[in-house]
Amino acid sequence: MTEDLDQYIRLAEALIFASAEPTTQRALTALLPEDVDADTILRELQKRSEGRGIELVQVGLGWQFRTAPDLAGRLTRTISRPRRLPRVAMETLAIIAWHQPVTRAQIEEIRGASLSQATLDALLEASLIKSAGHRDVPGRPALWATTPGFLAQFGLNSLSDLPKRADLVLETVAPITAASTIPAD
Repeated sequence: MTEDLDQYIRLAEALIFASAEPTTQRALTALLPEDVDADTILRELQKRSEGRGIELVQVGLGWQFRTAPDLAGRLTRTISRPRRLPRVAMETLAIIAWHQPVTRAQIEEIRGASLSQATLDALLEASLIKSAGHRDVPGRPALWATTPGFLAQFGLNSLSDLPKRADLVLETVAPITAASTIPAD
């Protein structure tokens, strides 16, 4: 059985390595015999990759090899970094992630500013958002949602991993006044 297990792990490794997107457990299951559990194979492969230069991590709804976190900083000098998105694009992406599916008008209302088509185009080109149909109202505006690429880019397993709004809002602290700092005699 050990030889078979090693072969199944090698198959999983090859599938994940060859895939541009995170590999789902379902995709691996389709390649394995019925009596072999894909989750067991993935967990064993993950165990074997621990401490190596690349590690198997669960991303979104699938699995992907990633550079070991302790080595990533050393590689930034040799590997070109992807282009950073402008602030307006990051704000738009955050709104889409938390409110999806959402229309352009809703994004503009939440941001309090108009949204250029170039911003949506940049997010589409980066494969971070996708069209999610049309709202069933007059004019049938397009709906926008995030993609599995968004989850992979930000290291999320699901949208439920996004920080909660309450975690992002700063607590208001009562201001300290001169009177409150003077000790009473």
